[in-house]
Amino acid sequence: MKKIAVVTPVSHLKGVNDLLESKGEVFYLEDNPSKDEVRELLLKNSINIIVCNPNQQSYKIDENLLRGTEVSIINSCSTGLNHIDLSYCEKNNIEIQCHKNDYELINELPSTSELAFGLMVSLLRSIPKFQHHVSNYGWDYTKFTGRQIKDLKIGIVGYGRLGKMMANYCNAFGADVRICDPYIDLNNEDSPIYPFYDLKDLFRDCDVISLHVHVTEETKHFITIDHISESNKPLYLINTSRGELVIENEVVQALEDNMLAGYGTDVIENEFDDLLESPIIKSMNKGENIIITPHIGGMTTEGQTKAYIWSISKI
Repeated sequence: MKKIAVVTPVSHLKGVNDLLESKGEVFYLEDNPSKDEVRELLLKNSINIIVCNPNQQSYKIDENLLRGTEVSIINSCSTGLNHIDLSYCEKNNIEIQCHKNDYELINELPSTSELAFGLMVSLLRSIPKFQHHVSNYGWDYTKFTGRQIKDLKIGIVGYGRLGKMMANYCNAFGADVRICDPYIDLNNEDSPIYPFYDLKDLFRDCDVISLHVHVTEETKHFITIDHISESNKPLYLINTSRGELVIENEVVQALEDNMLAGYGTDVIENEFDDLLESPIIKSMNKGENIIITPHIGGMTTEGQTKAYIWSISKI
């Protein structure tokens, strides 16, 4: 019988536990377990399948966790895999199951793009600041005059599934949408309906930039202060992809130097390490115009239920 370790919350999702338990003997560690707790579970119960998700995970699934275990499959309910040491898994014949190529599923999951749009609106209208103002019994709208989306120039970096959704949301609100994606064939009949810009021009001309790309060797730290400084006005930067896409210390510097008007992010680079060391969280706590959510992009009831059922069905 398969022995399955579930190290991410699933019990709140209808039907997921029943499906898991039809696949084998299931051991649950849902309440944000530590790496040591997970390793003890794997060794003690001869686990051969891990079910995980990076959003709640505070450690990396690597040699220190897997060495000496019987794990042969890691089933990750995600498209991104930076929470797993893929090189170690490949060398040790550990199969990785994820949603990266599950296009039929992921095209039905707009949750992350919806969050990107929400972060943008929250920054443009200073919603968290106004909430704090009113919680202190203030009622002065002049303190944080906002921006309207209509006619703003909004740049979308990465015109894949989520980038297309974000572009369409912005377009529906009357924004002037531009895109940047070097992998798009502009001669293809399915080429974008929005104008195409290179990255430098996108940063120079736009009011808002929203990132929708995977982390690769090519994209890691590819957004720098040099790009931000191209803008002729303070701009807003949205990141619901991965923290590693930006150089976080340079984002902080850009905020302090008023090159950035705000940074809305669902991700930080050291999610699997000590959050006390995060320059983005530190800067937010010092009062910079930053909104951070804890990697909740796909964390909607509808999206999670669909994704986990699809993911677990592969086991």
